[in-house]
Amino acid sequence: MSPREQWIAFQSIVIKEVMRFARIWVQTILPPVITTMLYFVIFGNLIGSQIGDVHGLTYMEYIVPGLIMMAVITNSYANTVSSFFGAKFHRHIEEMMVSPTPNYLIVAGFVSGGLARGLSVGLAVSIVSLFFAGLNLHNVLVVVTVAMLTSVLFSLGGLINGVFARTFDHISIVPTFVLQPLTYLGGVFYSIQMLPEFWQGVSLLNPILYMVNGFRYGILGVSDIELWACYGIIIGFIAVLFTFALVLMQRGVGIRN
Repeated sequence: MSPREQWIAFQSIVIKEVMRFARIWVQTILPPVITTMLYFVIFGNLIGSQIGDVHGLTYMEYIVPGLIMMAVITNSYANTVSSFFGAKFHRHIEEMMVSPTPNYLIVAGFVSGGLARGLSVGLAVSIVSLFFAGLNLHNVLVVVTVAMLTSVLFSLGGLINGVFARTFDHISIVPTFVLQPLTYLGGVFYSIQMLPEFWQGVSLLNPILYMVNGFRYGILGVSDIELWACYGIIIGFIAVLFTFALVLMQRGVGIRN
């Protein structure tokens, strides 16, 4: 394929993916915004008033970056896993596979759809958060890059889940038993400095901790993790998952059989 044909193919996949979640925004964008509002009310107002300040910030201010990142993570993952499995279920993924479109463009197209939904929900949640806490961005570049890289990472994770899934039930196993626990234990609602030393060390094994803290640094200027470590973990996982996704696509795992 010529570069122009590759661009058209990539653009077509992205448009399809974006239109897929945009036309049902009441189901894809509105629910996480409402859920996050409940977190603000319950954890921020009711529980936060009993906890006090964290790193010199009110508890409401402290949890805002984590809640935004949680929305980005879950929606990026959910969009790609459901879209890719849907393409398998309706058997139109096979049309892409037999076309001249390179596998890396197919992967990039699906991931771009997850990126678009993740950032759309993240932006919506950010706007809602302004009604609960006044925030001044500490570093806009860090906010944007960490959000985008994290969204790409979990979009890749969702695609890989979609490759292996054989039924609709399978696409909910990883989010329920892996992703959700790791997110709640990833420093969204607390600083790891509030934990005993042993559990601080255990928490460092959770990759989501680095994403949440990198994003928190961009917004608030505070973090439990060095910024270089946050970027290193995210980029490293992206490289591994992207390579793995390409290998799976090349071998036709979950598609040809």
